[in-house]
Amino acid sequence: MSLPLGPALRIAGHAISSQIKGGKYPLVLMLEPLLRCNLACPGCGKIDYPDAILNRRLSVEECMAAIEESGAPAVSIAGGEPLLHRDMPKIVEGYIARKKFVILCTNALLLKKKINDYKPSSYFTWSIHLDGDKAMHDKAVDQEGTYDVALEAIHLAKSKGFRVQVNCTVFNDAKPDQLAKFLDLMASLDVEVTISPGYAYERAADQEHFLNREKTKNLFRDLLRKGNGGKSWKFTNSPLFLDFLAGNRSYECTPWSMPLRTVFGWQKPCYLVGEGYVETFAELMEGTDWDQYGVGKYEKCSNCMVHCGFEGTAAKEGLTRPWEFIKVGMQGIRTEGPMAPDIDLSNARKAVDVHATQVEQELEKIKISDPEGYARATRAA
Repeated sequence: MSLPLGPALRIAGHAISSQIKGGKYPLVLMLEPLLRCNLACPGCGKIDYPDAILNRRLSVEECMAAIEESGAPAVSIAGGEPLLHRDMPKIVEGYIARKKFVILCTNALLLKKKINDYKPSSYFTWSIHLDGDKAMHDKAVDQEGTYDVALEAIHLAKSKGFRVQVNCTVFNDAKPDQLAKFLDLMASLDVEVTISPGYAYERAADQEHFLNREKTKNLFRDLLRKGNGGKSWKFTNSPLFLDFLAGNRSYECTPWSMPLRTVFGWQKPCYLVGEGYVETFAELMEGTDWDQYGVGKYEKCSNCMVHCGFEGTAAKEGLTRPWEFIKVGMQGIRTEGPMAPDIDLSNARKAVDVHATQVEQELEKIKISDPEGYARATRAA
């Protein structure tokens, strides 16, 4: 990822010093200041909540406390749709004032209306949700016309001097030729892409189109082969992570590298798997039994190869074995030959469904702390 010099040096310095100290450390704070969205993507597992929960928002103060607690040098703000949060400009300004690199993720439906609330900065990037070309993306979000809106937003943001990237989630019906043409277009616009296979959210409406590990590796080999091992395109992803997606590396995830602060608290154990919430970052790090989670350990993790779980692993290898990072970056991703041995899934413990219990607990908290808001949301439902 070609970051501006200032943020790049701060992030690199944080990673190097943390690696020298040893132990677990975050690279990017994942922030969900609200869960409400103006789309209902069938592959999303973040919006299946009652209105009383969807109406909740993290305050500016809570958002600032989260970055201070974690010490992460960067924050990725998602949701829900962050531009629905009326204090989002203040949140972004607060992070930039702290010299934290901000990635504001949006489906772009509100970007044209809201863009003048933000100022270009070397510490700020718009991340536009685009799951491929027009046919692919509009199908993924289940709403026609969203691709055209997002593409217009990219042009608008770039014309105003903003840094822009795209986040692209890939599902099992993706066609390599079609996806390659989309990446060609993004490269022609000088837009970097964060690409990742979709995670199989247990609450997502569409369970048929998530990738398993074998399909992920074959799909990314087929795709990267069309782009000179990926060198033809602009990715925010580490070359080592892309090498992992193509089956050339066997990684275990590093869930604490991208911890999630949501409206419920700090989510255990990671951004993708919700198995409970704690009040503080220290509780998350010290009170989570990390050995209970991960590929080969827990059934919910079996098919996960998502960037927020494995980019941290790739970053660690890049620090401890920089020659591997340089080699893959220069040569491109290998798309032929044998794949690295994968992790054995046969001994993974069975998945536990905790969603209903968590929802009941959160609703009870809201009922006690905000009885009027709870009553209004219940009446509206």
